[in-house]
Amino acid sequence: MSALAIVVIVLGALVLLLVAGGALAARRRDRAREPGYARRVAEADQALERARAIDRGWDREVMEQAARRALSEARPGSSYSGFQLVLVDDRPGVEEDRAHFVAVGSDGETRVVLARHGDHWAAEQVD
Repeated sequence: MSALAIVVIVLGALVLLLVAGGALAARRRDRAREPGYARRVAEADQALERARAIDRGWDREVMEQAARRALSEARPGSSYSGFQLVLVDDRPGVEEDRAHFVAVGSDGETRVVLARHGDHWAAEQVD
């Protein structure tokens, strides 16, 4: 067996170990975050209900549609199975209102920050 073949085999084994280690680390991180994540989602839903009770511009369907549009423009061809509202930033007035969604899909998680402009919502940031 040539030295080049040995080097290629060793490098291939190292890449496989790194991929497996990364997958395990990501799974462990997700498990550690899960209890706090569910609590933050519940808090965001409660904040949305409080904001909606005061100001009718906080319509979740309209906000989700804006998030979906932003994702289709920023990442065409990607598919997302669900959207979680994770933060509601309801400031006095309407021009500084922000809503943060996390889209979960085949490409992982993507955060979409929506900003309110009058009666409509538009993407401010897609990460």
